[in-house]
Amino acid sequence: MIARLRQWARQIKRDGLTLWFAVRHPGTPWVAKALAGLVVAYAFSPIDLIPDFIPVLGLVDEMLLLPAFIWLALRLTPAPVRDECRAQAQAWLDASRGRITSLWGAALVVAVWLAAAAGLWWWWRA
Repeated sequence: MIARLRQWARQIKRDGLTLWFAVRHPGTPWVAKALAGLVVAYAFSPIDLIPDFIPVLGLVDEMLLLPAFIWLALRLTPAPVRDECRAQAQAWLDASRGRITSLWGAALVVAVWLAAAAGLWWWWRA
């Protein structure tokens, strides 16, 4: 079971990297690029939307939401583009490159947290 979980985690990492290449590919439709861009920004963000220390909810984004959005973005990407980007991602992983981080993703998460705090403040004052 542990081996299957590790294999699944490697596939999620590879598919996230596949989307990173798909965003830059000219054959990717704009809807798939938009969704893939958001997924990649969040997946490679050093900050989580839901912090991991929150019981149960902290892992929901990594265990359920992120794989679901990766799956959807991959389904919106045409098969030839997806296959080409998947091969690029696997080659990148085989070359043992470093970890990808997304500053845009971190900025997106911070913006969501600030918007939520402002909304709560506005609601509390009203």
